[in-house]
Amino acid sequence: MVWTHVVLGVSLFISLNLTNKTADLKHSSLPSALKMSSRVSGDLERDEAEEEEEEEESMNPTEVKMSQIVMPCHSNHRQELSVGHLLKWIDSTACLSAERHAGSPCVTASMDDIHFEHTISVGQVVNIKARVNRAFNTSMEVGIQVSCEDLFSDRHWRVCHAYATFVTQRRNTGQKVILKPIVPHTQREQVEYSVAAERRRVRMVHDDIIKDLLSHGSIQQGRLDTDLFKCSYAVAAERTKVESVELVLPPHANHQVNTFGGQIMAWMVNVATIAASRLCQAHPTLRAIDMFTFRGPSQIGDRLLLRAIVNNAFKNSLEVGVRAEAYQEEGPNRHINSAFMTFEVLDDHGKPCMLPRIRPEPLEGERRFQEAIARKKIRLDRKYIISRTQGEVPLSVPWDPRNQVYLSYNNVSALKMLAARNNWRLSSEKDKVRLYTLEQKSTLSFRVESEVDVPAHRAFCLLAELSSRPSWDKHYQKCELIHRVDDDDFLYRVVTPSVHHGAPGSPTSANLGAGILQDFILLASKRKPCSSGDPYVIALRSVSLPTHPPTDTYNRGEVLCAGFTILESENNMSLVRQTSV
Repeated sequence: MVWTHVVLGVSLFISLNLTNKTADLKHSSLPSALKMSSRVSGDLERDEAEEEEEEEESMNPTEVKMSQIVMPCHSNHRQELSVGHLLKWIDSTACLSAERHAGSPCVTASMDDIHFEHTISVGQVVNIKARVNRAFNTSMEVGIQVSCEDLFSDRHWRVCHAYATFVTQRRNTGQKVILKPIVPHTQREQVEYSVAAERRRVRMVHDDIIKDLLSHGSIQQGRLDTDLFKCSYAVAAERTKVESVELVLPPHANHQVNTFGGQIMAWMVNVATIAASRLCQAHPTLRAIDMFTFRGPSQIGDRLLLRAIVNNAFKNSLEVGVRAEAYQEEGPNRHINSAFMTFEVLDDHGKPCMLPRIRPEPLEGERRFQEAIARKKIRLDRKYIISRTQGEVPLSVPWDPRNQVYLSYNNVSALKMLAARNNWRLSSEKDKVRLYTLEQKSTLSFRVESEVDVPAHRAFCLLAELSSRPSWDKHYQKCELIHRVDDDDFLYRVVTPSVHHGAPGSPTSANLGAGILQDFILLASKRKPCSSGDPYVIALRSVSLPTHPPTDTYNRGEVLCAGFTILESENNMSLVRQTSV
């Protein structure tokens, strides 16, 4: 049945002529991509990671590398590298990369979520690589990769990756430094450049997502009950409180006399670890740090007041909230940073242990308790959405307005990454319409491209308007808008012919000649270019809605990744690429 889908898709694709008329552009065969999606298995993330390893090293002018051997003075009680030291090395490497591009002093503005996949032991080597992915006028995103090397076995493995945002310090006149744009060269750099715009969108609404979760009363499982306060074995949150003061000395500052962002993070990890230890009465392992933002600078001579407390304890993990404030001998405290860190306690076999419950403080403690649940939900949603593989059934992710930002991000970034893969093979060409295929392990991907005599913005408007498509595309029998999420994201129900036929005796067996109709519930995410060189994007993926369950009347189809990328070309023409897996 797989090849039935493929043959149908190929026959539709090569019959198109997109070069001369707008009408030809409209008949590009998106439904064929949808029809063959649910039967092709594979792991996109795994293939993409392997492709990255195969890509030759490029001479990126912003790339900075750091290698450090882990000494006993860098380690914790387990003879493993302290996360605080690792954060300092990460921040220093990323800052040097940012300054190499900016040509002026830079400071850390924020750090995206970091998940630590592995620990690093004494005697092993930490390799850190940082490069600027994209510059946004006065800020820039730096991508950081951390790997570990065992000198005796010649093994290498990934520890974590992170994305940091840096800004330049103002000139003496008070003016901001305008950054020159990044020019990507390799396929990998082009993908990171393009997806950086999506990550920036997520950063800007991260705090609003937490507020929305709490304001709409959507955290049901975290509702406090009287039993928790009466529970004799629950640990009072007050017992986990930690307060510590650090004096910022010259060794803690960078070459601009500002406190290293990595040093502040290291101090925050220290107090968070103490707070977690007080709850579990064991040595915890830091697994993740949520996205955080530096709210202001700190300088030599500042006193940094660090406060930590366990916000909530789940079955196998706990969240610690940390707040950093700076002050001089006189004057008010300045809020520098807040961070939320997730810890686990591992047994002798490396498995997470059960943790005691936490009894929050009244009022503020209850607020922190609920917010910790909201952050956990976001982490699980994001992990679930991003880790979905083509082999999983069903492919559809449940639609929830609270995970919309991450679904949309994953929808667009997955399409961009797929379109930018190497080793596409030209399978056929007819009437200047080119069909490419890409087979990696068990994944079969298709790309159809053609240069059309239509401006890119016009092509984008035509292809993005799915509701009007049945009027000119015979393969779309129906397309109804279910919900307009915002200006860029929409939910549709699409009905198309199906290559499946009803079995004898089935409710649809009378329709064998024409085939059973097929429907899809799709999230359509459209994006205009952020700057020159960016494509117009129309990304599609399946979602599930309780209001639109599968029915016996239709064969429910699913798609993990499909859509269009449209690039402006010469003479007011555009290059249209339709990609699917």
